[in-house]
Amino acid sequence: MRSKRAVSSVVFIAAAALSLAACGSDSPASTPAQEAAQVNAGASPVLLAAGTAKANNAQPGTGDWAVGTDGTPNTATQEVSRTWVQLRAAEAGALGPVVVNGAGLTLYRFDKDTAKPSKSTCDGACAKTWPPVLVNTGSKIFLAGVKKSAVGTVKRNDGSLQVTIGGWPVYRFAKDVKPGDTKGQGVGGTWFGVAPAGQKAQRLNESPAEAAPPEQAAPEDRQSSTSAILFDGKNFSDNEPSQGIAGPGCKNVARPNVTSSVSVSGSLKLWSEKDCKGRSVVIDGDVADLATIDFDDQLASVFFGS
Repeated sequence: MRSKRAVSSVVFIAAAALSLAACGSDSPASTPAQEAAQVNAGASPVLLAAGTAKANNAQPGTGDWAVGTDGTPNTATQEVSRTWVQLRAAEAGALGPVVVNGAGLTLYRFDKDTAKPSKSTCDGACAKTWPPVLVNTGSKIFLAGVKKSAVGTVKRNDGSLQVTIGGWPVYRFAKDVKPGDTKGQGVGGTWFGVAPAGQKAQRLNESPAEAAPPEQAAPEDRQSSTSAILFDGKNFSDNEPSQGIAGPGCKNVARPNVTSSVSVSGSLKLWSEKDCKGRSVVIDGDVADLATIDFDDQLASVFFGS
C-alpha cells in the first residue's frame, strides 16, 4: 500500500442532514454521509447508519465512548452510553472478521441464547461478566462491514433493548479492556466472538466451523446508494483519515488514490480516474479491503445511480 497523506480532519461531502437522536464474564451529531433506516424491535425502533461513529462525528463521551478505563459504562453515564452503538467488522487478536464496538472492544455471542427467535439467557451475575450491548429507543447503530439486514434488537427480561446480529444477542466481555483483546473467545465452550452475519468468528485463515447461511439482502441493500464513507485504512479503520462523498451522478473524490475500504448501504461504481473514467468496478455494500478487488489506493471518483 502506498503511503497516504495525513489530514487534519475528516472530510465530508453532504447530501442531507440527519439528526442523531454484553453472560458468563447531549445527543451525538450526525452527518449527511449516513443513510438511516428504521428497524422495528416491537414498538421500539432504532436507526441504522453507514460508517463508524467517528466518521459520523458522534459526540465525545457518548455511546460506546462513554466508558471508564475498564471499558465498562459508568452508572452515571448509562443512559448516554446507550444513545449509539457501533458495529464494525475487524480483526481482533487471532480472530477475523469479528465485530467490535466503537471503543474497539470485541463483541460476543452465547450458545445458550437463541437466534430464532432472538432470546437472551444471560442475566444477573452473568450480565456483570458479559455486559449486554444495549441501546435506547431511537438510538443509532453505526454499521461498517455489517449489513443492515443482519442487525436488530431484542427485549431483555428487565425491559432493556439488546442489539442482535443474525438474531444472536451480543455482549462484551468484562476482561477485555483494550482493542484487540479476545479473552472471551471459547470461554466455557459457549462464548465466541460474533462474526458480521451472526455466526461464530473464526481464527484468521481458518475454515469456518459454522458456515453462515447465504444472506438474502433486504431490498434496500440492493438499491443504488447516494452516499458513502471512504476510509484510508482497511477494515474501516478510525486510526487513519476518512472522507465522505455523496451523489447523485459522478463525483470526484476530494483526496484520490488513498482509499482502502468503503462503507456504503447499497451499490455504486468505483472509478480509477476522475470524472468516472479509467478502470471501474461495481460494489454492493461495504468492502473492508479494496485490495481484494484490486482497487486499493486507486479510487479517484464514484458514480451514484443506475
